Amino acid sequence: MSVSDGPVVVESDLELPLLHRGKVRDVYEVDADTLLMVASDRVSAFDVVMDRPVPRKGEVLTLITAWWLKQLDGRVPHHLLAVDPDAVVARHPSLAASRDAWARRAMLVRRTQPVLVECVVRGYISGSAWKEYSASGTLAGEPLPRGLRESDQLDPPIFSPATKAARGDHDENITFEQTRSILGDALAERLREASLEIYAHGRDVAAGRDIILADTKFEFGHDADGTLRLIDEVLTPDSSRFWPREHYAPGRSQPSLDKQPIRDWLETLDDWNKRPPPPRLSDEVVAAASQRYLDVFRRLTGVHLDHFHAPLFGVDL
Repeated sequence: MSVSDGPVVVESDLELPLLHRGKVRDVYEVDADTLLMVASDRVSAFDVVMDRPVPRKGEVLTLITAWWLKQLDGRVPHHLLAVDPDAVVARHPSLAASRDAWARRAMLVRRTQPVLVECVVRGYISGSAWKEYSASGTLAGEPLPRGLRESDQLDPPIFSPATKAARGDHDENITFEQTRSILGDALAERLREASLEIYAHGRDVAAGRDIILADTKFEFGHDADGTLRLIDEVLTPDSSRFWPREHYAPGRSQPSLDKQPIRDWLETLDDWNKRPPPPRLSDEVVAAASQRYLDVFRRLTGVHLDHFHAPLFGVDL
């Protein structure tokens, strides 16, 4: 199967109450305690949703999240109930009729109240952190060691939270003290501890695949019982920077196993101000981005997406 084969989902349309349509995910209410999160093939860059989808992206985001969450069972509470279509339908038979529209790209999850701070962990200095550091020597206004180069490792990794922005706006890095003020001391400490633990696990697993986990973003929420749970996507190429170790060289930006071909192409455009409407992506750029998603999936899990079956890999939750 090529990257363009199979159905491409730009926008799902299920006979369930639609609670939220984000940049990538469509979130439906199954019942009072359960949601169905459908990952579309929409793609955003610079916080703008592009005009063309990336084939198979939704499958990659959903199945790679489930693969990671299975490894975190017993270590960090999370919201995932089921991802294997048979397991989803067994829990909620009414979803059988729409199975073809969500299979392999949907997670059945516990409903939670999201914590309104994004939990970023940076193991290497890149992206917005590098831009601020190169200008002022700080991250979220706090000083970092002098003499860091772009893409240098940060040892130990830094918990670098951010405010959650409205659609179309940019998240803003904030200090840990600001996080304490927003959430309270106890919750801020729990988020930092859990985030660093999950990052360390992801970093070590990725290292065994010759991949550097440069940074990543987690989200958490409280369920009806008050339990703090890891929610949404986890250690995906949309929420993380994965760098192939064989190309790593500090002092410059790194090639990433994600939608970098799209960002790189957009950066060449002098007539786009990184605001809607987006320019139309070329066939070549879309194909290159799709291949990156397939590549990181294969490198991490050890199998091609076509050969990944959730029960076989222990994620038939």
